Amino acid sequence: MAPRRLDPAEAALWARVVSAIKPLHPARVAPLPLARLEKHGAPAPKPVRAPVAPAPVAPTRARQPGPTLDASWDRRIARGMVIPDSTLDLHGHTLASAHGLLDQGLARSIQRGDRVLLLVTGKPPRPDSERPHARGAIRSAITDWILAGRHADRVASIRPAHPRHGGQGALYLVLRRER
Repeated sequence: MAPRRLDPAEAALWARVVSAIKPLHPARVAPLPLARLEKHGAPAPKPVRAPVAPAPVAPTRARQPGPTLDASWDRRIARGMVIPDSTLDLHGHTLASAHGLLDQGLARSIQRGDRVLLLVTGKPPRPDSERPHARGAIRSAITDWILAGRHADRVASIRPAHPRHGGQGALYLVLRRER
């Protein structure tokens, strides 16, 4: 069975829809062949200016928090031998206020030359809790906030805290030393 042709009113409406669409990724969109559009009764589209591709950006050498540290750090954290230089308690704050406090607290810790910042976030949600759940919202946002923040290059690693410092309800932020 052959597809039905568009009547003139439908074709005009379709042409308006097509002209209003802006692709999310223009480089990936292949234009439809003109003959295929005309075959189904749609008017020929207006010529579209090809988007100018942005110049390739050289990769930056900005450091980001790594998943792990060297073996001596791992052993010290596992044994509870890491002593935080300062503590920042975000537990009980809203997401907006916690984000602001994190930025200010990181700035103060970096200015003082701290090496380890204990970040109290509150416990993550229980595995058996029903979704959506409000518990653990701050903790789940911490990594994104740090990676997108102005101090991302100064954080060497984000590690779970030892039980003596809060366990699942806290994190260690290991800061890089100033060179």
